[in-house]
Amino acid sequence: MNRVVCPGSFDPITFGHLDIITRASALFDEVVIAVMVNKTKKTLFTVEERMEMAKDVTAAYPNVTVDSWSGLLVDYCKANSINTIIKGLRAVTDFDYELQMSQMNLQLQNVETLFMSTSPSHSFLSSSLVKEIASYGGDVSSYIPAPVLTRLKTRLASVNSDSSSEK
Repeated sequence: MNRVVCPGSFDPITFGHLDIITRASALFDEVVIAVMVNKTKKTLFTVEERMEMAKDVTAAYPNVTVDSWSGLLVDYCKANSINTIIKGLRAVTDFDYELQMSQMNLQLQNVETLFMSTSPSHSFLSSSLVKEIASYGGDVSSYIPAPVLTRLKTRLASVNSDSSSEK
């Protein structure tokens, strides 16, 4: 079976992520979305919530599964018999960072990394940017799926009411 892992924080999952996942699902027998726990990142959603959103928006793809991992991605690959990682690239700055990671992953566990360029319509898109725009009341409905938008609005309303009650 030809399997690939698509890792990320997915906080929240965007149409850019879905672009890569959808295209990878046409190329591989199984695509595993690995919702990664990064101790250096402050996330808006819990791992469980991010997994639920990923499952929800990829339900139409029978060969896409969702899992989570805390630790080195190559250790996840080894534990799950996956020898290929797929990463979306938006710009040259992504490539510089991802190239270093791919070379290290190859050295550590002989795990290959494939790079897929994002569709031009998603080349500027990031979860961080979506959260920032939404936090100021901006319309992000064209950047994230409707179920994710609903969750994002609810979470931001909760965060905003918590911060206003602290004043």
